[in-house]
Amino acid sequence: MGAYYCAICRQTTFSGKKHIFGKNHQSRLRVVLLKFLEKVKEARRTLKKPQVEKFDCTQHKKTFWCYCCGLEVERNVTDENMTVLYGGLLEHMATPEHKTNTHKFWWDNKADPKLRDRVIITEEETERFKSEVTKVLESFVEKEDEYVKEEADLIRAREKHRQEVFQSLLERDEEQELSNGPNNTNASAEGSVSSQFHSQGSDQHQGSSLVDSMAEARWAPTGQGLTFIGYQDSASSGNVHTGAVPPWLQDDPLEGSSAAQPQIGPSLQDFLKQKEQQKLRKLPPNRVGANFDHSSHTDANWLPSFGRVWNSGRRWQSRHQFRQEERQKKRQKRKQENGTEGSKKAKMTEQQTNSDI
Repeated sequence: MGAYYCAICRQTTFSGKKHIFGKNHQSRLRVVLLKFLEKVKEARRTLKKPQVEKFDCTQHKKTFWCYCCGLEVERNVTDENMTVLYGGLLEHMATPEHKTNTHKFWWDNKADPKLRDRVIITEEETERFKSEVTKVLESFVEKEDEYVKEEADLIRAREKHRQEVFQSLLERDEEQELSNGPNNTNASAEGSVSSQFHSQGSDQHQGSSLVDSMAEARWAPTGQGLTFIGYQDSASSGNVHTGAVPPWLQDDPLEGSSAAQPQIGPSLQDFLKQKEQQKLRKLPPNRVGANFDHSSHTDANWLPSFGRVWNSGRRWQSRHQFRQEERQKKRQKRKQENGTEGSKKAKMTEQQTNSDI
C-alpha cells in the first residue's frame, strides 16, 4: 500500500484509506466539524436579520478557514466604511465550488451525512439575504447622514455664536475708544470683557478665553499689565533652554568633600548576606551539615578520621558520640525487656492465685 496523507490528522499513514475508519481519525473529524458548524451557526442567524456596523480594522478584517475547500476566506464584507457581518462566510458557502468540495470532503472522510446540509446555503437563502441587506444598508446610511448633519449643524452654531461674541466685543471697544479716548481704553476694555464673559455659559468658555487673551494683547500697552518677578541670574544655574548644563551632567558636590556621606539603605555585604540567607531558607532544614558550627577553628595539619557526619566540634569526637548513643540505646532496650518480663511474671502470679482460690 502507498502512503496516504490525512489532512484532518495532519499525518501520513501507510495503511491506505483504512486510516479513515479508525477511532483517532473519527474523533479528530468530530472536533473539526464542531468548530466549523459553530461558525456557520452564527452566520445563519444573520440570514433573516443582517447586521451592519461601522468599519473597525481590528474586528472586521478577520478570516476563517474552510475545511471543505482548504481555503482561507474573509469572514465579513466591507468597503472600509461599513461592514456586513458574516457576509463573506455566507457568500462563500453559497458558491457551487464550495458545494462540490463539501460533498467530496464528506465522502472522503466518511462524515455524518446529516450535518452536510448545514454547511451549504441554497440560492433561496442567498436571495433573501441580499434583499434584507439592501434594506439594512439603506437604513444605516440614512442614520449616518442624519448623524453627520446634526454634527455639522452643531459646529456651525458654535462657530456662529463665537463670531457674534467676538464682533460684539469689537464694536464695544470701538465705541468706548471714541467716547473715552485712548487713556481709559485699558480699564474700559477689561471691564467690558469681564462683564461679557461672566454672562457666558459653560459652552462658550473656550471661545471666550481666546477672545480675552486677544483683547488683552491688543489693548494693553507694552510693558504694562505684567508682573515683575525680578532679574534672573542664569550664569550659575538655569535650564536646558538657557544653555545651562543639565543636572545629570553636573558634578556631585558631596563627591570631593571629606565629610562622611549619609548611607542610604543596607551595605553591599549586608545585602549579599541577606540574599544567601534567603537561598538557605528554601533548602530542607534537616539536611546534612545544616547546623555546622563555622566558628570552630582547626589547624592546617588536622585531617578527618572518616567517622560519622558531624555538625559541631572535631570529626574524631563523632566516634565518642556514636558510642555513647549506642550505650544509651542498649540500656533502654534492657529496661524495656526487664519491664516486660516483670509484667509477665506478675500476670502469671495473679493467674495462679486466682486458680488456687
